[in-house]
Amino acid sequence: MFVIAHLSDPHLDGTAEPRDRLRRVTSYLLDFARPVDVVLLTGDLADHGTEYAEVAEELAVLGDLPVLVLPGNHDLSGSLRSGLAKYVDSSGHPVHEVRDLGGARFVLLDSTVPGEDHGLLSAESLEWLRGVLAEPVDGPLFVAFHHPPIGLQHPTMDQWLLRDADAFADVIRDRPITALLAGHLHNGLATTFAGHPLLLAPGIRSTVPLPFEPVPSTALVDVTAPPGFALHVVADGSPLITKYRYLP
Repeated sequence: MFVIAHLSDPHLDGTAEPRDRLRRVTSYLLDFARPVDVVLLTGDLADHGTEYAEVAEELAVLGDLPVLVLPGNHDLSGSLRSGLAKYVDSSGHPVHEVRDLGGARFVLLDSTVPGEDHGLLSAESLEWLRGVLAEPVDGPLFVAFHHPPIGLQHPTMDQWLLRDADAFADVIRDRPITALLAGHLHNGLATTFAGHPLLLAPGIRSTVPLPFEPVPSTALVDVTAPPGFALHVVADGSPLITKYRYLP
């Protein structure tokens, strides 16, 4: 069995509230009777693209657990790379990586566009991805990124998705991908894209209610909702299982 703890959007900003919410999640993971095999964070680690010393301090509590990170639209790729050098083995922008852990392969994509909130994978990035996916892989294969190519049916959030999604779909279609893992929408979502499972982790910092849901205010995000994360479980002979957990 291979277990991924999939976290997203902690938005650490130097204040106590987002830090405490992330600590509730990491403390919960550390209480597992069986350690997870990897912790994956799919972006928006720092709220202003500058708080990576704080991010590093919070991730350090995970000890020897393998941690994978990639940037979101609130992150700055260069600052993330230098501030989280322990977790990132890449140079320049975009921060793309291929990491092999416990028999599983993770392709980590940087879908950020400097100065913008939407995502995009350039022609050069897609060509790089095409080459990576052409390599033989024996175990599970996960492709992770921040901006999902499918929206939330939310008039505000759906402005900031991955653009030119058809080009991305053309590259990944019919490849032996176990799942696509993303964040950004601050909701745990399960759908499909280009024939693959597309699984979004809930937001740690906040949740974005759908337009027809009751909300405590008129704000875009609900910061009173409990922090959440996803557990993806791969076992021989069984389909991928995803469990969403929200912590009071």
